[in-house]
Amino acid sequence: MELVQQHPDIAAYLAVGEAVDHDHPQVVEVAARLADDHPDAYSYAEAAYAHVRDTIPHSQDSGDLRVTWRASDVLEQRTGICYAKSLAYAALLRARGIPAALCYQRLADDDGANPVIHGLVAVLLPGERHWARQDVRGNKPGVDARFSLGEERLAWTVRPELGEVDYPQLYAEPHPAVLGALKAAPDRPYLWRTLPTEL
Repeated sequence: MELVQQHPDIAAYLAVGEAVDHDHPQVVEVAARLADDHPDAYSYAEAAYAHVRDTIPHSQDSGDLRVTWRASDVLEQRTGICYAKSLAYAALLRARGIPAALCYQRLADDDGANPVIHGLVAVLLPGERHWARQDVRGNKPGVDARFSLGEERLAWTVRPELGEVDYPQLYAEPHPAVLGALKAAPDRPYLWRTLPTEL
């Protein structure tokens, strides 16, 4: 699948936004701490990936009822679903001048029922010609996502026969359906009932 930039200007994928608020002191502090030990872009991108994937639990896995939708809140409160964790990773990348895009999959149960949109991040490292999708959802039994610029190591591979989809669009800001669901939800159980099922 060829990924397609929503904006032709790469600067859009470095910009500060309402949800990707990488000018926030919380994001700046975490980015600086990670960069101290990982000064080059590749090792920083991998370290930031591991930080978000492994030190910020997915709220469904941990049972946390809070809903976060700003990158700074995800880093500060250390919780979020896939969308929120993707915002945190995108913000950490952009904070160090690495273009980061938000992208999505449509996933479903094994019988094709209960479709839901899943959030990913695409990164464009210096010297690379192609964006590489990453999944910071967080690993658990049956899920083994890893940072990779070559073969994708996402949490899930789509099954088209079940109506699952890899959306090729690369967004500079979260898709409105995604951000709207996050902002409207007073808690995660409510969010679970209102997650978008397609884009």
